Amino acid sequence: MQFGIFTVSDITADPTTGRTPGEAERIRDTLTIARHAEEVGLDVFALGEHHNPPFWSSSPTTTLAYIAAQTDRLVLSTATTLITTNDPVKIAEDFAMLQHLSGGRVDVMLGRGNTAPVYPWFGKDIREGLPLAVENYALLHRLWREDVVDWEGRFRTPLQGFTATPRPLDGIAPFVWHGSIRTPEIAEQAASYGDGFFANNIFWPKEHYQRLIALYRRRYADHGHGTPEQAIVGLGGQAFMRARSQDAVREFRPYFDNAPVYGHGPSLEDFSEMTPLTVGSPQQVIDRYAGMREHYGDYQRQLFLMDHAGLPLKTVLEQLDLLGGEVVPVLRRELAQDRPPAVPDAPTHAARVAAAEGVRETRPAERRDDPAGPGPSATGPGSAFGVAARRSDA
Repeated sequence: MQFGIFTVSDITADPTTGRTPGEAERIRDTLTIARHAEEVGLDVFALGEHHNPPFWSSSPTTTLAYIAAQTDRLVLSTATTLITTNDPVKIAEDFAMLQHLSGGRVDVMLGRGNTAPVYPWFGKDIREGLPLAVENYALLHRLWREDVVDWEGRFRTPLQGFTATPRPLDGIAPFVWHGSIRTPEIAEQAASYGDGFFANNIFWPKEHYQRLIALYRRRYADHGHGTPEQAIVGLGGQAFMRARSQDAVREFRPYFDNAPVYGHGPSLEDFSEMTPLTVGSPQQVIDRYAGMREHYGDYQRQLFLMDHAGLPLKTVLEQLDLLGGEVVPVLRRELAQDRPPAVPDAPTHAARVAAAEGVRETRPAERRDDPAGPGPSATGPGSAFGVAARRSDA
């Protein structure tokens, strides 16, 4: 399994001091947090995309490229890339470039976004959100897998003989997670392509996400990518820890009560009961998250939100020390116990390259009559952790 953190990049006043960091400070602090995540042994750092205050992360790939240059093994991801309002051509180019710059330590989480004004800012209609997500990803999928693409759809200028550059590193597209908190059509989209499904279960009760994940697993198998247990699932989460649970609750309460997303709503106690938010000792966090597979099955990625709601940098780094030093090592052991051999590991670039090479080695030698060389080869998505077939009808 992979463990890591994600950030929504909010700039929020510290309710205990009234101080609000500036944009430059918050950006620098996020870079420090990402580096520290690697130092404490976490696997993944994921960054959201927003185009409105109080959030600063309008260009995640720029930030992730900078972090890639300062880290060695951290997998870099987005916590949402807006497939609805971004041009699929630009997504294809930006993430292929980030692949090359990071040595393959990158994947992408696609989502529709939850900020209605973003759509008209980019010339889109929010009422077309689902059709945009479906069509734009169909094009993105092809741009990474076909060297020359002809395309015509409803929402963008047609393409004729277009090649996205650079081409994906080692001929393997970035792994794609389709993120959703409420939409079964997105679970279906992830399943149909054999991609990953990330249920950011930080807002609603587990029963809601159980239905989404069960749908995704079932349809993953229906589409021929493997068994339901072999589907690639990621989960969001939230925690705040101190050695004594009473201290954690006392310290975190003002941040929770004033958080821009859920502040001034349910009480901390009610929200913790309804969602995976766990405020207490490291052992309480271990107990809560070790039980996740009882609800959702064996899964591949667990991310935590740790740096929001105005928490000062010093506190966030202390949280990462606890997460990486006390919580994740135990969760790795707990979630590895009795894990069926058929359940795949979290997808990595190296593993997907090896799987694709293994598929190619089983085929007869390809003809080299064409001086341009052979065309893209078809690979099995299930066996290669989502290396989807190189097909023109995607």
